[in-house]
Amino acid sequence: MSSRTGVPATKPKHDFAEISIAIAAGFVLALTTLFVCSVPLSGKIAGSRDFVVFWATGQQLLHHADPYNPVAMGKIEHDAGIPAVVGTLYMRNPPWGLPLVLPLGLINLRLGALLWSLAMVACLLASVNMLWQMHGRPQNLLHWLGYAFGPAMVCIIMGQSSLFALFGFVLFLKLHQTQPFLAGASLWLCALKPHLFVPFGVVLLAWIVASKSYRILAGITVAIAASCVVAHIFDPTAWVDYARMMRSVGLEKEYIPCLTVVIRLWLSPQSMWLQYLAPVLTSAWALFYFRTRRHTWDWNRNGSFLVLVSLVAAPYSWVYDGGLAIPALLEGIYATRSRILLVVLAIASLMIEVELIWGVKVASAFYLWTAPAWFAWYLLAHAASGHPKSKPGVAELQNQAAS
Repeated sequence: MSSRTGVPATKPKHDFAEISIAIAAGFVLALTTLFVCSVPLSGKIAGSRDFVVFWATGQQLLHHADPYNPVAMGKIEHDAGIPAVVGTLYMRNPPWGLPLVLPLGLINLRLGALLWSLAMVACLLASVNMLWQMHGRPQNLLHWLGYAFGPAMVCIIMGQSSLFALFGFVLFLKLHQTQPFLAGASLWLCALKPHLFVPFGVVLLAWIVASKSYRILAGITVAIAASCVVAHIFDPTAWVDYARMMRSVGLEKEYIPCLTVVIRLWLSPQSMWLQYLAPVLTSAWALFYFRTRRHTWDWNRNGSFLVLVSLVAAPYSWVYDGGLAIPALLEGIYATRSRILLVVLAIASLMIEVELIWGVKVASAFYLWTAPAWFAWYLLAHAASGHPKSKPGVAELQNQAAS
């Protein structure tokens, strides 16, 4: 193949770091694909994942029943395969997220589990592909790490919903300049897990006011209002029942492997407010961060970093929520000159799925290192970028690729 100038096009050469990432990513993707394909063939696998909670909620909701009823939900979950000793589990996303699981009430457990897994895979692939395009379509294999990022794979395997939030955030990055209303509406997916976006949300509101980008605010307002209407139609007492459930599940006794929970348990186990101190403090810092950059603010660059900070400071988060770090990590991947750091990130990502395969439960303290590790790696990547202060934004990268 030749270029338009008549000079033969050369294939990009891949170094050791890229090849290592491709091999690790291929191994992880193969394991995850094998698991997803086995879901419809095994009722035991389909019924033992977190997905059962979403499916049981959809079953209740479609029949206009209370999705927070401990007896009804417990029966559906235990019949599906959740061990009785686990107790009754609930969908803790705010009630405006109920329409997301409503279609699951129409299908059986195995088919629902397969379609949910495929939806998670589609969200991951689409998100990484959009990020790759926004970074100028680099001719290397580094974005493969995003496709096989350990926390994202755990999300798919567990049947969780964090990749919906990732997809919503990346859609916002892609659309906020050209289609602001749709960009705002896409943030409804982020609102499924609002506790993971506190500093980001505070700065978003400040930016909307400062830039008068009210169509974005209109988009998310309409999306949330519409979902609340749908939830009210199927369960008029959803908010009351949700509040009752959240008060009764004993969150103060639950161990979640993240910094805010561990600090509370260490200092004062009964003081739940300690878990919310970090989001408050980082939100104040985020406003200062925005104020000093408001004239050159770039959501593709600064927003990804804010989401990473929000993840680390969240009042609670699980290892599978780490998929939200992908935009910031890909930015760091393209910025850094250190090939060693790339290999380290690939190994750290692979370790998470290896731990899960070895039977390490997601509630284990062995996952406590994950969110701080992504944050530390991002800072190191930019420190090793060579020109951290003059690093081009995504828009500049796109212009360079087009020229």
